[in-house]
Amino acid sequence: MGALEGVGGTSLGVARVRAWESRRPDRLFEDPYAAAFVAAGGSGSRGPLSPARARLAFHVIIRTRFYDDFLLAACDSGCRQVVLLAAGLDTRAYRLPWPPDVGLYELDLPEVLAFKDRVLAGAGAEPRCARTAVPADLRDDWPRRLTDAGFDASAPTAWLVEGLLVYLSPEDADRVLSRVGALSAPGSRISFERSNAASVIAEEDRGGIEEYAELWQGGIGDTAGRLHADGWRTEVHELTDVAASYGRPAPNSSLSGFVTATR
Repeated sequence: MGALEGVGGTSLGVARVRAWESRRPDRLFEDPYAAAFVAAGGSGSRGPLSPARARLAFHVIIRTRFYDDFLLAACDSGCRQVVLLAAGLDTRAYRLPWPPDVGLYELDLPEVLAFKDRVLAGAGAEPRCARTAVPADLRDDWPRRLTDAGFDASAPTAWLVEGLLVYLSPEDADRVLSRVGALSAPGSRISFERSNAASVIAEEDRGGIEEYAELWQGGIGDTAGRLHADGWRTEVHELTDVAASYGRPAPNSSLSGFVTATR
């Protein structure tokens, strides 16, 4: 089974972090499949983390738990559709306690979803909701692919844009958010990074995260403002505050945070 490359390959690094966290006795979440992805991708332990990689790993851990909580809260509020844009090797469909009538759509590149499905099938994983994989490049006409797969734009939807926008040009990132808005009925919710924590880290030190930094294209700077202009009610959550609420003090107060918004 070949390793993922390019932007798709960054999902293996995220899986490695999730596997580390899942082994902690005080873990903030448990991903029982993360280690299988790492093994299948030939992406084992790399020894001690550089300071930059350690800060990035911390961000991944906090955002994973934050987004878990966000999606379950959105379902509690009435959303019965969940869409994960650039889902990567995320296993929320398999590990979170979804209400019985939730439909979850995962969008990512065909090779990423194919790799993911092979590993999960080999692990005997079963989704805990109605999961639909939608192969798509988010720079292309993904809304058509999503609706063809059964998505209902008239129903409230919980959208997650995890670790994606910085890998897109400002124009492509803006287009993604515009398309999400066009597909979002009243009551819909969305969450993503306020600005990319990795780029904040890189201003100080890129040691050990060069393979990520060379793929960044900028994304959108003021993401909260961008959504507010489209009629979303936005809220910003500082990473330091979120981490403290989980009992994990942030090592660096300059790290970013998250945006949640409601239609």
